[in-house]
Amino acid sequence: MKAPERMSAVDRAWLLMERPTNPMVVMGLLVLSAPLPHAALRHILAERFLSFERFRCIPVLEALGGHWERAEQFNLDDHLLQVALPAPGGKRELELLVSELASTPLNTGRPLWSFHHVQRYQGGSALVVRIHHCYADGIALMGVLLQLADAVQDGAGLSPVAGSPPPTPPGPEAPGVRRTGSLTELLGQALREGSNLLEKSLHYTLHPIEGAGATREVAGLAAEVANIGVLLADDPVTCLKQPLTGVRRVAWAEPLALEEVRTVGRVLGCTVNDVLVATLAGALGRYLETRGDRTAGLTIRAATPVNLRTVQSARPELGNRFGLVFVNLPVGIRHPLERLYSVHQAMQTLKGSPQALATFGLLSIIGSLPAAVEEPAIALFSAKASLAASNLRGPAQYLTLAGVPVTQLLFWVPQTGSIGTGVSMFTYGEEVQFGVIADRRLIPDPAELVALIQAEFDRLVLLVLLGGGSLAD
Repeated sequence: MKAPERMSAVDRAWLLMERPTNPMVVMGLLVLSAPLPHAALRHILAERFLSFERFRCIPVLEALGGHWERAEQFNLDDHLLQVALPAPGGKRELELLVSELASTPLNTGRPLWSFHHVQRYQGGSALVVRIHHCYADGIALMGVLLQLADAVQDGAGLSPVAGSPPPTPPGPEAPGVRRTGSLTELLGQALREGSNLLEKSLHYTLHPIEGAGATREVAGLAAEVANIGVLLADDPVTCLKQPLTGVRRVAWAEPLALEEVRTVGRVLGCTVNDVLVATLAGALGRYLETRGDRTAGLTIRAATPVNLRTVQSARPELGNRFGLVFVNLPVGIRHPLERLYSVHQAMQTLKGSPQALATFGLLSIIGSLPAAVEEPAIALFSAKASLAASNLRGPAQYLTLAGVPVTQLLFWVPQTGSIGTGVSMFTYGEEVQFGVIADRRLIPDPAELVALIQAEFDRLVLLVLLGGGSLAD
Protein backbone atom coordinates (compact mmCIF):
# COMPACT_ATOMS: atom_id res chain seq x y z
CA MET A 1 0.00 0.00 0.00
CA LYS A 2 1.37 3.39 -0.99
CA ALA A 3 2.44 5.57 1.93
CA PRO A 4 0.51 8.86 2.31
CA GLU A 5 2.14 11.94 0.83
CA ARG A 6 3.79 14.12 3.45
CA MET A 7 2.57 17.69 3.72
CA SER A 8 5.15 20.39 3.15
CA ALA A 9 5.84 22.79 6.00
CA VAL A 10 4.41 25.77 4.08
CA ASP A 11 1.23 23.90 3.13
CA ARG A 12 0.84 22.90 6.78
CA ALA A 13 1.28 26.53 7.82
CA TRP A 14 -1.70 27.57 5.65
CA LEU A 15 -3.78 24.79 7.19
CA LEU A 16 -2.83 25.99 10.68
CA MET A 17 -3.95 29.52 9.79
CA GLU A 18 -7.58 28.47 9.37
CA ARG A 19 -9.90 30.48 11.63
CA PRO A 20 -13.72 30.43 12.01
CA THR A 21 -13.75 34.14 11.16
CA ASN A 22 -11.14 33.91 8.40
CA PRO A 23 -11.12 30.72 6.31
CA MET A 24 -7.98 30.06 4.29
CA VAL A 25 -9.83 29.34 1.04
CA VAL A 26 -8.97 30.48 -2.47
CA MET A 27 -12.16 31.65 -4.20
CA GLY A 28 -12.59 31.56 -7.96
CA LEU A 29 -15.40 32.68 -10.27
CA LEU A 30 -15.84 31.73 -13.91
CA VAL A 31 -18.61 33.35 -15.96
CA LEU A 32 -19.56 31.52 -19.17
CA SER A 33 -21.41 32.99 -22.13
CA ALA A 34 -23.76 30.02 -22.58
CA PRO A 35 -25.21 27.26 -20.38
CA LEU A 36 -22.59 24.67 -19.43
CA PRO A 37 -24.01 21.12 -19.46
CA HIS A 38 -23.67 19.68 -15.96
CA ALA A 39 -22.76 16.22 -17.25
CA ALA A 40 -19.95 17.69 -19.34
CA LEU A 41 -18.61 19.62 -16.32
CA ARG A 42 -18.73 16.48 -14.19
CA HIS A 43 -16.81 14.55 -16.83
CA ILE A 44 -14.12 17.25 -17.01
CA LEU A 45 -13.64 17.24 -13.24
CA ALA A 46 -13.54 13.45 -13.07
CA GLU A 47 -11.02 13.13 -15.89
CA ARG A 48 -8.82 16.20 -15.41
CA PHE A 49 -9.27 17.76 -11.97
CA LEU A 50 -9.15 14.43 -10.14
CA SER A 51 -6.05 13.40 -12.10
CA PHE A 52 -4.34 15.40 -9.33
CA GLU A 53 -4.31 12.82 -6.55
CA ARG A 54 -4.23 15.47 -3.81
CA PHE A 55 -7.80 16.55 -4.61
CA ARG A 56 -8.97 13.09 -3.50
CA CYS A 57 -7.22 13.55 -0.16
CA ILE A 58 -7.96 15.11 3.22
CA PRO A 59 -5.18 17.12 4.92
CA VAL A 60 -4.31 15.58 8.29
CA LEU A 61 -2.40 17.53 10.94
CA GLU A 62 0.13 15.86 13.21
CA ALA A 63 1.98 17.28 16.20
CA LEU A 64 4.95 18.42 14.08
CA GLY A 65 3.88 17.69 10.54
CA GLY A 66 1.04 16.46 8.41
CA HIS A 67 0.10 14.24 5.52
CA TRP A 68 -2.46 13.81 2.75
CA GLU A 69 -4.84 10.93 3.47
CA ARG A 70 -6.99 9.55 0.64
CA ALA A 71 -10.70 9.87 1.42
CA GLU A 72 -12.12 6.37 1.79
CA GLN A 73 -15.63 7.21 0.55
CA PHE A 74 -14.86 9.94 -1.94
CA ASN A 75 -17.81 10.98 -4.11
CA LEU A 76 -17.45 13.70 -6.72
CA ASP A 77 -21.11 14.66 -6.31
CA ASP A 78 -20.37 15.77 -2.74
CA HIS A 79 -18.12 18.47 -4.20
CA LEU A 80 -19.93 19.41 -7.42
CA LEU A 81 -23.25 21.07 -6.62
CA GLN A 82 -25.90 22.67 -8.82
CA VAL A 83 -27.43 25.92 -7.58
CA ALA A 84 -29.96 28.40 -8.94
CA LEU A 85 -30.02 32.14 -8.36
CA PRO A 86 -33.17 33.88 -7.15
CA ALA A 87 -34.89 36.19 -9.62
CA PRO A 88 -33.82 38.19 -11.51
CA GLY A 89 -30.63 36.11 -11.50
CA GLY A 90 -28.24 38.95 -12.26
CA LYS A 91 -24.87 40.14 -11.02
CA ARG A 92 -26.16 41.27 -7.63
CA GLU A 93 -27.69 37.85 -6.95
CA LEU A 94 -24.45 36.13 -7.99
CA GLU A 95 -22.44 38.42 -5.70
CA LEU A 96 -24.71 37.46 -2.80
CA LEU A 97 -24.24 33.75 -3.55
CA VAL A 98 -20.44 34.11 -3.72
CA SER A 99 -20.57 36.07 -0.44
CA GLU A 100 -22.57 33.30 1.23
CA LEU A 101 -20.14 30.63 0.04
CA ALA A 102 -17.16 32.75 1.12
CA SER A 103 -18.66 32.81 4.63
CA THR A 104 -19.36 29.05 4.74
CA PRO A 105 -16.62 26.65 5.97
CA LEU A 106 -15.65 23.68 3.85
CA ASN A 107 -16.52 20.23 5.23
CA THR A 108 -13.40 19.02 7.07
CA GLY A 109 -14.55 15.39 6.77
CA ARG A 110 -13.96 15.54 3.02
CA PRO A 111 -11.29 16.92 0.71
CA LEU A 112 -11.39 20.69 1.15
CA TRP A 113 -12.75 21.95 -2.16
CA SER A 114 -16.04 22.49 -3.97
CA PHE A 115 -17.49 23.61 -7.30
CA HIS A 116 -20.91 25.30 -7.33
CA HIS A 117 -22.44 25.21 -10.81
CA VAL A 118 -24.75 28.19 -11.29
CA GLN A 119 -27.14 27.65 -14.15
CA ARG A 120 -29.05 30.30 -16.10
CA TYR A 121 -26.90 33.29 -15.17
CA GLN A 122 -27.44 36.19 -17.60
CA GLY A 123 -28.20 33.82 -20.44
CA GLY A 124 -25.18 31.68 -19.62
CA SER A 125 -23.81 30.03 -16.49
CA ALA A 126 -21.17 30.45 -13.81
CA LEU A 127 -18.85 28.40 -11.62
CA VAL A 128 -17.89 29.30 -8.07
CA VAL A 129 -14.75 27.41 -7.04
CA ARG A 130 -13.45 27.05 -3.47
CA ILE A 131 -10.16 25.30 -2.71
CA HIS A 132 -8.33 25.43 0.60
CA HIS A 133 -5.02 27.25 0.37
CA CYS A 134 -3.13 24.28 1.84
CA TYR A 135 -3.69 22.39 -1.44
CA ALA A 136 -2.05 24.97 -3.69
CA ASP A 137 -1.43 28.67 -4.26
CA GLY A 138 -2.98 30.87 -6.93
CA ILE A 139 -0.31 30.22 -9.55
CA ALA A 140 -0.67 26.44 -9.23
CA LEU A 141 -4.47 26.67 -9.28
CA MET A 142 -4.37 28.76 -12.44
CA GLY A 143 -2.34 25.95 -13.95
CA VAL A 144 -5.03 23.48 -12.85
CA LEU A 145 -7.67 25.65 -14.53
CA LEU A 146 -5.72 25.52 -17.78
CA GLN A 147 -5.75 21.73 -17.51
CA LEU A 148 -9.56 21.84 -17.33
CA ALA A 149 -9.91 24.11 -20.36
CA ASP A 150 -10.50 22.68 -23.83
CA ALA A 151 -7.17 23.91 -25.17
CA VAL A 152 -4.11 25.20 -23.37
CA GLN A 153 -2.52 27.98 -25.39
CA ASP A 154 1.23 28.28 -25.38
CA GLY A 155 2.40 31.57 -23.92
CA ALA A 156 -0.62 31.92 -21.64
CA GLY A 157 1.75 33.75 -19.36
CA LEU A 158 0.80 32.94 -15.79
CA SER A 159 2.84 35.01 -13.42
CA PRO A 160 2.13 37.33 -10.56
CA VAL A 161 2.95 40.99 -10.77
CA ALA A 162 3.73 42.36 -7.35
CA GLY A 163 5.98 44.71 -5.52
CA SER A 164 6.43 46.88 -2.52
CA PRO A 165 8.82 49.40 -1.09
CA PRO A 166 11.50 48.19 1.32
CA PRO A 167 11.01 48.44 5.06
CA THR A 168 11.33 51.96 6.43
CA PRO A 169 11.96 53.05 10.00
CA PRO A 170 8.72 53.33 11.96
CA GLY A 171 7.36 56.69 12.98
CA PRO A 172 6.37 57.59 16.52
CA GLU A 173 4.02 55.07 18.02
CA ALA A 174 0.46 56.32 18.36
CA PRO A 175 -0.68 56.79 21.95
CA GLY A 176 -2.64 53.86 23.28
CA VAL A 177 -1.63 51.51 20.43
CA ARG A 178 0.12 48.41 21.68
CA ARG A 179 2.85 47.04 19.44
CA THR A 180 3.10 43.29 18.90
CA GLY A 181 6.29 41.40 19.72
CA SER A 182 9.12 41.35 17.20
CA LEU A 183 9.84 38.47 14.87
CA THR A 184 13.25 38.25 16.49
CA GLU A 185 11.49 37.12 19.66
CA LEU A 186 9.40 34.64 17.70
CA LEU A 187 12.49 33.14 16.09
CA GLY A 188 14.04 32.90 19.52
CA GLN A 189 11.00 30.99 20.71
CA ALA A 190 11.33 28.69 17.73
CA LEU A 191 14.96 28.03 18.61
CA ARG A 192 13.96 27.10 22.13
CA GLU A 193 11.60 24.45 20.78
CA GLY A 194 14.66 22.32 20.07
CA SER A 195 17.49 22.05 17.61
CA ASN A 196 15.97 19.04 15.86
CA LEU A 197 12.81 20.98 14.99
CA LEU A 198 14.82 23.97 13.77
CA GLU A 199 16.88 21.69 11.60
CA LYS A 200 13.70 20.30 10.05
CA SER A 201 12.22 23.75 9.46
CA LEU A 202 15.43 25.01 7.88
CA HIS A 203 15.31 22.10 5.45
CA TYR A 204 11.99 23.39 4.12
CA THR A 205 13.18 26.98 4.20
CA LEU A 206 16.27 26.19 2.15
CA HIS A 207 14.73 23.87 -0.41
CA PRO A 208 15.87 23.89 -3.15
CA ILE A 209 18.88 25.90 -1.96
CA GLU A 210 21.74 23.49 -1.27
CA GLY A 211 25.52 23.55 -0.93
CA ALA A 212 28.19 25.27 1.10
CA GLY A 213 26.45 28.65 1.07
CA ALA A 214 23.36 27.31 2.85
CA THR A 215 24.29 28.62 6.29
CA ARG A 216 24.96 32.12 4.96
CA GLU A 217 21.62 32.06 3.08
CA VAL A 218 19.75 31.12 6.28
CA ALA A 219 21.46 33.88 8.24
CA GLY A 220 20.53 36.46 5.60
CA LEU A 221 16.90 35.34 5.50
CA ALA A 222 16.65 35.31 9.27
CA ALA A 223 17.98 38.88 9.36
CA GLU A 224 15.40 39.99 6.79
CA VAL A 225 12.59 38.30 8.74
CA ALA A 226 13.72 40.15 11.85
CA ASN A 227 13.84 43.41 9.88
CA ILE A 228 10.22 42.98 8.82
CA GLY A 229 9.18 42.68 12.44
CA VAL A 230 11.41 45.43 13.80
CA LEU A 231 11.50 48.07 11.05
CA LEU A 232 7.92 47.89 9.82
CA ALA A 233 5.63 49.73 12.20
CA ASP A 234 2.18 48.31 12.80
CA ASP A 235 -0.29 49.59 10.22
CA PRO A 236 -2.38 52.56 11.40
CA VAL A 237 -5.80 51.87 12.89
CA THR A 238 -8.63 52.54 10.41
CA CYS A 239 -12.03 51.01 9.74
CA LEU A 240 -10.11 48.15 8.06
CA LYS A 241 -8.62 47.22 11.46
CA GLN A 242 -11.51 45.80 13.51
CA PRO A 243 -12.46 42.40 14.97
CA LEU A 244 -13.88 40.11 12.29
CA THR A 245 -17.39 38.65 12.23
CA GLY A 246 -16.71 35.83 9.77
CA VAL A 247 -19.53 37.06 7.49
CA ARG A 248 -18.03 38.06 4.18
CA ARG A 249 -19.19 40.21 1.32
CA VAL A 250 -17.96 40.06 -2.29
CA ALA A 251 -18.22 42.41 -5.29
CA TRP A 252 -16.37 42.93 -8.55
CA ALA A 253 -15.97 45.69 -11.09
CA GLU A 254 -16.69 45.67 -14.78
CA PRO A 255 -13.46 44.79 -16.61
CA LEU A 256 -11.02 47.51 -17.71
CA ALA A 257 -9.46 47.29 -21.16
CA LEU A 258 -5.87 46.11 -20.66
CA GLU A 259 -4.67 48.22 -23.59
CA GLU A 260 -6.12 51.34 -21.96
CA VAL A 261 -4.26 50.57 -18.73
CA ARG A 262 -1.07 49.92 -20.71
CA THR A 263 -1.46 53.19 -22.59
CA VAL A 264 -1.87 55.20 -19.38
CA GLY A 265 1.24 53.57 -17.95
CA ARG A 266 3.23 54.08 -21.14
CA VAL A 267 2.34 57.78 -21.39
CA LEU A 268 3.27 58.36 -17.75
CA GLY A 269 6.40 56.18 -17.75
CA CYS A 270 4.93 53.60 -15.36
CA THR A 271 3.99 49.93 -15.45
CA VAL A 272 0.54 48.35 -15.59
CA ASN A 273 1.11 47.24 -12.01
CA ASP A 274 1.92 50.81 -10.94
CA VAL A 275 -1.33 52.07 -12.48
CA LEU A 276 -3.47 49.37 -10.85
CA VAL A 277 -1.92 49.76 -7.39
CA ALA A 278 -2.16 53.55 -7.51
CA THR A 279 -5.80 53.30 -8.59
CA LEU A 280 -6.53 50.98 -5.67
CA ALA A 281 -4.76 53.31 -3.24
CA GLY A 282 -6.83 56.27 -4.42
CA ALA A 283 -10.09 54.35 -4.09
CA LEU A 284 -9.18 53.13 -0.62
CA GLY A 285 -8.36 56.68 0.46
CA ARG A 286 -11.74 57.94 -0.66
CA TYR A 287 -13.51 54.98 0.93
CA LEU A 288 -11.78 55.47 4.28
CA GLU A 289 -12.88 59.11 4.24
CA THR A 290 -16.51 58.08 3.72
CA ARG A 291 -16.19 55.91 6.84
CA GLY A 292 -14.85 58.79 8.92
CA ASP A 293 -11.12 58.01 8.85
CA ARG A 294 -8.65 60.87 8.41
CA THR A 295 -6.38 60.13 5.46
CA ALA A 296 -4.15 63.21 5.10
CA GLY A 297 -0.58 61.89 4.84
CA LEU A 298 -1.80 58.33 5.54
CA THR A 299 -0.10 55.23 4.15
CA ILE A 300 -1.39 51.71 4.75
CA ARG A 301 0.06 48.41 3.58
CA ALA A 302 -1.16 45.45 1.56
CA ALA A 303 0.29 41.99 2.02
CA THR A 304 0.94 40.83 -1.54
CA PRO A 305 1.94 37.35 -2.76
CA VAL A 306 5.00 36.94 -4.99
CA ASN A 307 5.64 33.76 -6.95
CA LEU A 308 8.93 32.03 -6.07
CA ARG A 309 8.78 29.31 -8.72
CA THR A 310 11.71 29.45 -11.10
CA VAL A 311 10.37 26.92 -13.61
CA GLN A 312 6.79 26.39 -14.75
CA SER A 313 6.05 22.97 -16.19
CA ALA A 314 3.24 22.06 -18.56
CA ARG A 315 1.51 20.22 -15.71
CA PRO A 316 1.27 22.35 -12.55
CA GLU A 317 2.86 21.21 -9.31
CA LEU A 318 0.45 21.64 -6.42
CA GLY A 319 1.50 23.22 -3.16
CA ASN A 320 2.50 26.71 -2.06
CA ARG A 321 5.65 28.32 -3.36
CA PHE A 322 5.29 32.03 -2.80
CA GLY A 323 6.34 34.69 -0.34
CA LEU A 324 4.67 37.87 0.85
CA VAL A 325 5.82 41.46 0.47
CA PHE A 326 4.33 44.53 2.13
CA VAL A 327 3.17 47.09 -0.42
CA ASN A 328 2.83 50.71 0.71
CA LEU A 329 -0.44 52.27 -0.45
CA PRO A 330 -0.29 56.10 -0.24
CA VAL A 331 -4.03 56.50 0.40
CA GLY A 332 -3.49 60.01 1.74
CA ILE A 333 -2.21 61.41 -1.58
CA ARG A 334 -5.19 62.86 -3.37
CA HIS A 335 -3.73 63.93 -6.74
CA PRO A 336 -3.70 60.89 -9.10
CA LEU A 337 -0.34 61.69 -10.71
CA GLU A 338 1.45 62.39 -7.45
CA ARG A 339 0.06 59.15 -6.04
CA LEU A 340 1.04 57.18 -9.15
CA TYR A 341 4.64 58.40 -9.08
CA SER A 342 4.86 57.64 -5.36
CA VAL A 343 3.79 54.07 -6.08
CA HIS A 344 6.16 53.83 -9.06
CA GLN A 345 9.14 54.96 -6.98
CA ALA A 346 8.28 52.51 -4.25
CA MET A 347 8.08 49.65 -6.75
CA GLN A 348 11.43 50.58 -8.26
CA THR A 349 13.04 50.61 -4.84
CA LEU A 350 11.64 47.18 -4.09
CA LYS A 351 13.43 45.40 -6.92
CA GLY A 352 15.84 42.86 -5.51
CA SER A 353 14.27 42.88 -2.05
CA PRO A 354 14.51 39.51 -0.24
CA GLN A 355 11.20 40.11 1.57
CA ALA A 356 9.30 37.43 -0.34
CA LEU A 357 11.91 34.74 0.24
CA ALA A 358 12.20 35.76 3.89
CA THR A 359 8.46 35.45 4.52
CA PHE A 360 8.44 32.11 2.71
CA GLY A 361 11.16 31.01 5.10
CA LEU A 362 9.13 32.14 8.08
CA LEU A 363 6.09 30.21 6.81
CA SER A 364 8.33 27.15 6.54
CA ILE A 365 9.40 27.58 10.15
CA ILE A 366 5.81 28.11 11.31
CA GLY A 367 4.70 24.98 9.49
CA SER A 368 7.43 22.87 11.08
CA LEU A 369 6.83 23.79 14.70
CA PRO A 370 4.02 23.22 17.21
CA ALA A 371 0.81 25.13 16.51
CA ALA A 372 1.33 27.33 19.59
CA VAL A 373 4.22 29.10 17.82
CA GLU A 374 2.05 29.94 14.82
CA GLU A 375 -0.47 32.21 16.54
CA PRO A 376 1.87 35.04 17.63
CA ALA A 377 3.69 34.99 14.27
CA ILE A 378 0.45 35.41 12.32
CA ALA A 379 -0.72 38.10 14.73
CA LEU A 380 2.47 40.03 14.10
CA PHE A 381 2.15 39.78 10.33
CA SER A 382 -1.50 40.82 10.53
CA ALA A 383 -0.47 43.97 12.39
CA LYS A 384 1.82 45.02 9.52
CA ALA A 385 -0.92 45.24 6.85
CA SER A 386 -4.54 46.33 6.49
CA LEU A 387 -5.47 44.18 3.51
CA ALA A 388 -4.30 41.45 1.17
CA ALA A 389 -3.91 42.41 -2.49
CA SER A 390 -3.06 40.01 -5.31
CA ASN A 391 -2.14 41.01 -8.84
CA LEU A 392 -2.21 37.96 -11.07
CA ARG A 393 -1.73 37.78 -14.81
CA GLY A 394 -4.01 35.01 -16.04
CA PRO A 395 -4.29 33.39 -19.48
CA ALA A 396 -3.57 35.72 -22.37
CA GLN A 397 -5.98 33.70 -24.51
CA TYR A 398 -9.66 33.38 -23.70
CA LEU A 399 -10.56 29.88 -22.56
CA THR A 400 -13.44 27.54 -23.33
CA LEU A 401 -14.82 24.86 -21.04
CA ALA A 402 -16.67 21.99 -22.72
CA GLY A 403 -16.94 24.24 -25.76
CA VAL A 404 -18.46 27.15 -23.81
CA PRO A 405 -16.44 30.42 -23.77
CA VAL A 406 -15.29 31.70 -20.37
CA THR A 407 -15.97 35.43 -20.59
CA GLN A 408 -14.92 36.49 -17.09
CA LEU A 409 -12.43 35.02 -14.64
CA LEU A 410 -11.72 36.22 -11.09
CA PHE A 411 -9.75 34.93 -8.11
CA TRP A 412 -9.56 36.01 -4.47
CA VAL A 413 -6.77 34.87 -2.19
CA PRO A 414 -7.49 34.42 1.53
CA GLN A 415 -6.43 36.93 4.17
CA THR A 416 -4.47 35.83 7.22
CA GLY A 417 -5.00 36.39 10.90
CA SER A 418 -6.96 39.55 11.64
CA ILE A 419 -6.74 40.92 8.08
CA GLY A 420 -10.29 40.89 6.73
CA THR A 421 -10.10 42.66 3.36
CA GLY A 422 -8.81 41.27 0.08
CA VAL A 423 -8.53 42.90 -3.34
CA SER A 424 -7.86 40.95 -6.51
CA MET A 425 -6.42 42.52 -9.66
CA PHE A 426 -6.70 39.86 -12.34
CA THR A 427 -5.73 40.06 -16.01
CA TYR A 428 -7.55 37.72 -18.37
CA GLY A 429 -7.29 37.98 -22.13
CA GLU A 430 -7.30 41.68 -22.94
CA GLU A 431 -9.06 42.83 -19.76
CA VAL A 432 -8.20 43.61 -16.14
CA GLN A 433 -10.73 43.12 -13.39
CA PHE A 434 -10.83 44.24 -9.75
CA GLY A 435 -12.60 42.11 -7.17
CA VAL A 436 -13.13 42.87 -3.48
CA ILE A 437 -13.84 40.46 -0.63
CA ALA A 438 -14.22 41.76 2.92
CA ASP A 439 -15.65 41.02 6.32
CA ARG A 440 -18.95 42.87 6.58
CA ARG A 441 -17.80 44.79 9.66
CA LEU A 442 -14.93 46.31 7.69
CA ILE A 443 -16.65 46.96 4.36
CA PRO A 444 -20.40 46.34 4.64
CA ASP A 445 -20.96 46.80 0.89
CA PRO A 446 -17.84 46.14 -1.24
CA ALA A 447 -19.70 47.44 -4.28
CA GLU A 448 -19.04 50.94 -2.90
CA LEU A 449 -15.28 50.38 -3.01
CA VAL A 450 -15.56 48.78 -6.46
CA ALA A 451 -17.34 51.91 -7.76
CA LEU A 452 -14.59 54.12 -6.31
CA ILE A 453 -11.92 52.00 -8.04
CA GLN A 454 -13.59 52.59 -11.40
CA ALA A 455 -13.95 56.31 -10.66
CA GLU A 456 -10.27 56.65 -9.70
CA PHE A 457 -9.14 54.99 -12.92
CA ASP A 458 -11.43 57.27 -14.92
CA ARG A 459 -9.88 60.29 -13.16
CA LEU A 460 -6.39 59.12 -14.10
CA VAL A 461 -7.41 58.61 -17.74
CA LEU A 462 -9.00 62.07 -17.85
CA LEU A 463 -5.87 63.59 -16.37
CA VAL A 464 -3.77 62.00 -19.12
CA LEU A 465 -6.16 63.34 -21.75
CA LEU A 466 -5.87 66.81 -20.21
CA GLY A 467 -2.12 66.64 -20.46
CA GLY A 468 -1.40 66.28 -16.75
CA GLY A 469 -3.41 69.24 -15.53
CA SER A 470 -4.96 69.33 -12.10
CA LEU A 471 -8.35 67.88 -11.29
CA ALA A 472 -10.73 69.31 -8.75
CA ASP A 473 -11.13 66.96 -5.79
